[in-house]
Amino acid sequence: MKTAYKARAALAAALITFGGLPASALTIGFAAPGASGNFEQRLQDASLVISTAREGEGTAQDLLAAAQADYARMVGVLYAQGYYGGEVRIRVNGQEAAEIPPLQAPDEIERIDIIVTRGKAFRFDRARVAPLPRGAELPEDFRVGRRAKGDLVTSATRAGVTAWREAGHAKASVAGQDIVADHATSRLSVDVALDPGPSLRFGELVIDPGDEPSAVREGRIRKIAGLPTGKTFSPEQQQEAADRLRRSGAFRSVVIQEAETPNPDGTLDMRTRVVDAEPRRIGAGAELGSSEGVTLSGFWLHRNLLGGAERLRLDAMVGGIGGRDGGLDYRLGARIDRPATFSRDTGAFLLANIEQEDEESFRERRAEIGGGITHRFSGETTAEAGLTYRYSQIKDDLGKRELQHLLVPLRGTTDQRDDLLNPKDGVYLDLTVTPFLRLDESAAGSRFFADLRDYFTFGASGGVTLAGRAQLGSIVGANVRDIPANMLFYSGGAGTVRGQRYESLGVDLPGGGTVGGRSFAGFSGELRTMVSENFQAVAFADTGYVGEEALGTGEGEWHSGAGLGGRYFTAVGPIRFDIATPIDGEEVGSQVEIYIGIGQAF
Repeated sequence: MKTAYKARAALAAALITFGGLPASALTIGFAAPGASGNFEQRLQDASLVISTAREGEGTAQDLLAAAQADYARMVGVLYAQGYYGGEVRIRVNGQEAAEIPPLQAPDEIERIDIIVTRGKAFRFDRARVAPLPRGAELPEDFRVGRRAKGDLVTSATRAGVTAWREAGHAKASVAGQDIVADHATSRLSVDVALDPGPSLRFGELVIDPGDEPSAVREGRIRKIAGLPTGKTFSPEQQQEAADRLRRSGAFRSVVIQEAETPNPDGTLDMRTRVVDAEPRRIGAGAELGSSEGVTLSGFWLHRNLLGGAERLRLDAMVGGIGGRDGGLDYRLGARIDRPATFSRDTGAFLLANIEQEDEESFRERRAEIGGGITHRFSGETTAEAGLTYRYSQIKDDLGKRELQHLLVPLRGTTDQRDDLLNPKDGVYLDLTVTPFLRLDESAAGSRFFADLRDYFTFGASGGVTLAGRAQLGSIVGANVRDIPANMLFYSGGAGTVRGQRYESLGVDLPGGGTVGGRSFAGFSGELRTMVSENFQAVAFADTGYVGEEALGTGEGEWHSGAGLGGRYFTAVGPIRFDIATPIDGEEVGSQVEIYIGIGQAF
């Protein structure tokens, strides 16, 4: 690569004028003859001259320093794309920047010209990174005859080292390299030698106390991390240990690094440093539905209750404030989770709740206490199994009754969404099976429920998102009178069919009145389109079915709703506003429902 001081080609440049500099207005000429628009943009993005001028605060000395640094930056872009015989010329007020002494910058800089000539593209004459472990794969384009991009050399070398590390050689490194560019033939010869180093096993997890030791006990940190001491080293296992510590919620920062030197027995210690998160946190939320009224919720969280990263969460909710249907709802709940109780991925929890639901079709007061275990199969998939005692007082169109149940809730969730409040991609699936036994009359049954959501984004800059949701539920076994009212299925409202009144669809009793059904199906679709940087327009349609019998057998009814909405994006997530109306039934054209909340509808 040569740095030239006299131009060989006319300057067919993009001219950019910048004002606001201490000197007079600055004009920058940029030319890259024969370069594509994308390649020229890469060169401009790499230029310190252009970025310094854009900021509008650089002195003449700053601009000269930027110009002299741009030689290496331009050459780096050329090398990355396989051009090893190009020329870079940078003129400041007509003089080559490289010839101007750093401390003799002009008092004023009026013009800077950058001319980059690519030269011929080089191709690989030799492309070798060795030795490699069995099964290792290098970039496909890193081979003889392909464009000799510098980025490929870097990627191939990194891939070779990574392959050895994944095979248990934690200290794999580059032992030497022989890279020769033949300008006569425009060929690049690359020969990189790797040193795999010894195969190593995980040693101990050494905890660095830092300036402020963690409030979580060291033994618990090791148990939560679950480093597989004695097993063959694996970067993936090292990362998973750090992820387990992060997921505990007790730490604001987690770093796990390898020790510099292996132990004589072939093990390699890991050093971890954690920074505790704030031990307590509070949060609040609000939603408005024109029929449901206002729902206010809040929580208080302690992340390290007993020094073992135990999470205590207290929740409170008041709903139905100012609603047209039903009365006041409330909920008070407490749950404590302890990670890594039985194994590194298996924890335990205890819970207690008291709750009232005062709806148009029923009123239920209940209290429950229970516990169970949680297990994480991967970063996306979790499962939970519990045992809960529930006492209920119910008043509905079947009369008044008191129920005592033993519940065995089983739940599995996989969540691949890219954003919880504004998902654009990924699948979410939540499956729940709850066997239950009525203790006072030995009536048993099971409740099944599935919630599937999927997202697809397309268009310029990902501006359009299609979102779909399917909900399916069924109760088998016990008679309706033996089932808690809130475990039966209703449809209507923000969580099922927008536009229809909250829980307005149930099962009509022969003698009059309505109760929940034993089967449910709900389907929702949304088209979300960004109309500006912070505002999104939404069109949606929902439909729901409630059946008298399990699995959709017997009699049942459908109802549907549709509407339009908007999302205003804030630092805490999108503020949601939806307006919907029924599109079937007697209330078509005579009813409008409004919903306001935080986050997408699903």
